[in-house]
Amino acid sequence: MLKRLILVAGSSSSSDDPSVRRTPLLSPSGKAELSREFPGVEIDAPCPPGDEPRASVDARAWRSSALDLWALDTHLHALDARGLFGLRIEGLEPEGAARTAYEVLTRCQRFIRRRNLASASAVFARVLGRHRGLYDLDRPLVRADYDHAIDVWQWMLRLDARASAAAQAAALFHDVERLVSEADVRIEHRAPDYQAFKDEHARRGAALARSALADVGLPPEVLDRVGVLVSAHERPGDDAELALLNDADALSFFSLNSGGFLDYYGPEHTRAKVAYTLRRLRPAARALLPRIRCRPEVEAMILGEPRRTVAPAPAETQA
Repeated sequence: MLKRLILVAGSSSSSDDPSVRRTPLLSPSGKAELSREFPGVEIDAPCPPGDEPRASVDARAWRSSALDLWALDTHLHALDARGLFGLRIEGLEPEGAARTAYEVLTRCQRFIRRRNLASASAVFARVLGRHRGLYDLDRPLVRADYDHAIDVWQWMLRLDARASAAAQAAALFHDVERLVSEADVRIEHRAPDYQAFKDEHARRGAALARSALADVGLPPEVLDRVGVLVSAHERPGDDAELALLNDADALSFFSLNSGGFLDYYGPEHTRAKVAYTLRRLRPAARALLPRIRCRPEVEAMILGEPRRTVAPAPAETQA
């Protein structure tokens, strides 16, 4: 689990020396905002002595299309499996430190795994265990779906700290149908009617979610509510919890999945996916997009600007 964020200015050659005085890169208000957004993480922590596990990100390369996020994720997964770890951002300048820290922590928030009262119970621990047990994380597309599910859950709690147990369970299980239809290869771009494909995905996913959660101890009305939310999650609606799920799902696409999506599907389908996803966002959630790190090609699609995209790379993952 991500424990601390270490910020390093400019050259990092002496940053691990505890005798070197550190100049704060964040203002008190900037540090306080990050602490509110990412509870449980020590923000701008000093480098601990010894060999505490940690991953490093170069701030100067962070927004580049060439940044190898697959390698970063692989390293973070390995650290997370061992327990608590730190995340270090190197090469920061004071004027951009807060933004970069926000973007990096957003990209890595699934390793924080915040909860609220509704998800701190023994029953919800069984929900999480049942969800984890469905995923063979050695399969790249399955790993991508699992990461997305956890990230949607975390986005939901960022958007509404009072989210119900049903809404949080729906966030975890909303794409469970992909374990049946798209565990080894994606097929959504082949659908003659994209919305119909997504609606069927949601309908089948609701049945699978209800079956998976039938014996974990959720009250019947909560289980029914999970089914309702999953079955409708590919369409905007007036239901507040459904809108929350749509916002969280869409924001996770942009912050976690959009770069890999471009690599897997190429620019044409990605452009259609970006437009489809933007339609699912309420204005308040859409206003968060400028604070999310996307590849420049995806940013151009969000803004509706023509921009030459890079050739798709061979895909390791994507959802």
